[in-house]
Amino acid sequence: MRYILLFSILFQSVFGYSQEKFDLAAAKKYQQELNKEYANRDTSPLEEADFSHFKGLDFYPVSKKYFVVAKLVRTPKEKAFKMKTSTDRTPIYKKYGEVHFEMDGKMHKLNVYQSLELIVNPKYKNDLFLPFFDATSGKESYIGGKYIDLKIPKGNTIAIDFNTSYNPYCAYSYRYSCPKVPLENDLKVAIRAGVKKFHD
Repeated sequence: MRYILLFSILFQSVFGYSQEKFDLAAAKKYQQELNKEYANRDTSPLEEADFSHFKGLDFYPVSKKYFVVAKLVRTPKEKAFKMKTSTDRTPIYKKYGEVHFEMDGKMHKLNVYQSLELIVNPKYKNDLFLPFFDATSGKESYIGGKYIDLKIPKGNTIAIDFNTSYNPYCAYSYRYSCPKVPLENDLKVAIRAGVKKFHD
């Protein structure tokens, strides 16, 4: 799917994702690169009518609070499943593991997934997909939740920078087929980081 192809390339070049320390400059550069991507008609998910007034995506301020080093618990015995999307398309995914982290003094858990269609390509064999809802979903941020692209780490911890969370393409156009966030990935905390909603 196009979102993971575009953003995995972007993240490799801008972030590397082997880092386990917050990088303010890298997070701001991510925002700049994403805005360039969306302002370019050849790479943007925006509708043609949106270009006349598009001046950039609305981001939350970059904050170290929303960078976490999570514990990764791998779950190798999970079965493949058809992930629901905004259309009839049902791509095959598998739960790769769980990430456990602290936010606002409480522990939280999210599942991370692998696309079984993408990992047959050696270029994407280490890609992980993290979709999530949080307490801002449908209010300040997109009602359909947000995504983060990650890489499989060598160890049992994984850096997650919510400042790099982005909207599914469906937030900008009905032309796209986007994976729906599984209900188990609903955070009971406000993650005021990454891209805000595009349309009121």
